[in-house]
Amino acid sequence: MFDFEEALRLVSLQTILCVGDVMLDDFVYGEVTRISPEAPTPVLKVEYNATGIGGAGNVARNIAALGAQCIFVGLIGDDEAGRALRSALAKLPSIAPKLVTDPARQTTRKVRFVSEHHSTHLMRADWETAQPAGADSEGAIIAAAEAAIPEVGAVVLSDYAKGALTERVVGAVIAAARRHGKPVIVDPKGHDYRIYRGATLITPNNKELAAAVHRPLGTEAEIAAAAAEVARFVESDAVLITRSEAGMSLHVVGRAPIHIPAYAVKVRDVSGAGDTVAAVMAVLLAVKTPYDAAMRAANAAAAVVVGKRGTATVSPGELRSRLLPHATLAPEEKIVFDWSQLDERLSDWRRRGLRIGFTNGCFDLLHRGHTRLLAEARAACDCLVVGLNSDASTARLKGDGRPINAVDSRAEVLAALEAVDLVVVFEEDTPLELIRRVRPAVLVKGAHYRLEDVVGRKEVEAAGGEVLLVDLVPGHSTTSLVRRLAEAAPTSAPARTAKPAGAK
Repeated sequence: MFDFEEALRLVSLQTILCVGDVMLDDFVYGEVTRISPEAPTPVLKVEYNATGIGGAGNVARNIAALGAQCIFVGLIGDDEAGRALRSALAKLPSIAPKLVTDPARQTTRKVRFVSEHHSTHLMRADWETAQPAGADSEGAIIAAAEAAIPEVGAVVLSDYAKGALTERVVGAVIAAARRHGKPVIVDPKGHDYRIYRGATLITPNNKELAAAVHRPLGTEAEIAAAAAEVARFVESDAVLITRSEAGMSLHVVGRAPIHIPAYAVKVRDVSGAGDTVAAVMAVLLAVKTPYDAAMRAANAAAAVVVGKRGTATVSPGELRSRLLPHATLAPEEKIVFDWSQLDERLSDWRRRGLRIGFTNGCFDLLHRGHTRLLAEARAACDCLVVGLNSDASTARLKGDGRPINAVDSRAEVLAALEAVDLVVVFEEDTPLELIRRVRPAVLVKGAHYRLEDVVGRKEVEAAGGEVLLVDLVPGHSTTSLVRRLAEAAPTSAPARTAKPAGAK
């Protein structure tokens, strides 16, 4: 049976090479409230914009977010967008960028205008030089990739047809990877897949697969036949087809096709979901995960990122949560590791005029005192956010042997409680930064605190909120429970005296 936790542990020891078309993504968010008097087009009242690393760079970001190291080889121009990408990548400690600069090129930049309330893309503007890289740039990309291949567990080729992955580059990288026995995952573009010959896995979407076989695809049988055809002329081991709301289909040479449905999720933005799929497949194939198990993990990861704004990543914690059995998904929807999702939830609550409350703790062994605190906190607000110390944070606060339960377990138990609307994991020793992010109308703590010692009190009261202290339930604390359990544990048997070497 596939052990997902063990796979994630092994992933954290891996380095993945990603080669492809990097671009600067710029998302401009706002609301449409009227039509322009100058032309029949909506007017976006801009509220804010967010820039990020897109294209193949988003594959690299997803690899790093999953816990692996990434060596990233891309092509940029000598321009402002290129310098912005170089600077942004330099700030990511798990990514080692090997960017090739071509002064004759324009760095690809995409600006998307998005109606935030409806999560609708209104328009996209592109700046790019979509032509094959020159011979010098090709040579530099190949040299950087070939130098990295001996030290990586897998190779990803992320092709956005912007010119970095020429036929010469693709052929050289695949050949080098095969010489070293490394799997190659290709996120393809265009309709001629012959340039990817020798790749281990191809991950087209349904439209791309149809273009590659030059015919429309509707039924699962038609998709399976097309995938088998691609596998034959590419000479690949497998083809994974992403089918949006229809799920995914997997063809592995010599096996029956597998079709799985998509998760039922609220889609906010599909930008970059294919990047996440390629990244998950790469890190899991690097640790010898079976294709079908890797596909199911990639399907879960895609469900996470389409629920976020922009080109997003997925963390191991989010992936664990999504892969839990269906019966536990309702409470898991309440758990947040990525604070950008917190912002979306808070914005929705504020638009509805709801009163937001906050409390926090380690909640290592949930007991009656905890449930009393949470129930009274929820009674003071419309929506209760619970800040939960991460494992590292709990260990720093509580000492050796704590936490007893890992953060995923603690978060799931909290999320199952009716009083809790959202569980947000934080890494710091105190929840101050999280409180500043939430900006609660009411902050709730146990009465063993003095009002002046409550973290976040000044910030909450300065914003017009209030702090409430809830009476404790006598004799109920995690520390006392741990002590009583230790006292009740049977005395261990005396240690045996070791025999000398060779004694019988």
